[in-house]
Amino acid sequence: MTSLQSAVRRRRAVAAAGAVSAGLLVLSACDKPTPLATVTVGSSSVSGEATCGGAGDVLKTDAVSTCLKKTGIESISVDPDETVRFGVDPDIADQGWTILMNGQPLTDSSTKTYRTIPGSVFFNAQYGAQGNSTLVSIKEGEKDATGLWSFKLKKDS
Repeated sequence: MTSLQSAVRRRRAVAAAGAVSAGLLVLSACDKPTPLATVTVGSSSVSGEATCGGAGDVLKTDAVSTCLKKTGIESISVDPDETVRFGVDPDIADQGWTILMNGQPLTDSSTKTYRTIPGSVFFNAQYGAQGNSTLVSIKEGEKDATGLWSFKLKKDS
């Protein structure tokens, strides 16, 4: 083998090692996205990453209260005669999750990835609804909240 061939091979090896190192550096700078939660009504759906938390750490009570007041969250129109379907990633389900309506538990904790609730519930004063929109949140965690995914349900009649 000539010294020229040897030099070319060395350069290729160094270039390959550099490319791998650069790729690993780029990947290490990325944050892992939080699991998704989805709300579906009829053929429409909205999905989102955690509004707060979602990385496994327990949220403090004041952080949960602040999170429930956030604006700019995803919204979906709900005909009260339709069924509202909630779906969560298995990572959320494994921790247990509860559906909150205006910050109050609407369901018991579940480890399933899917739940359904009649649309009329979200606009019924008996369940704490007020007006034509309702804040619905998915709380991850059996006892302590480790993440919240919030959506606004707007009455469509």
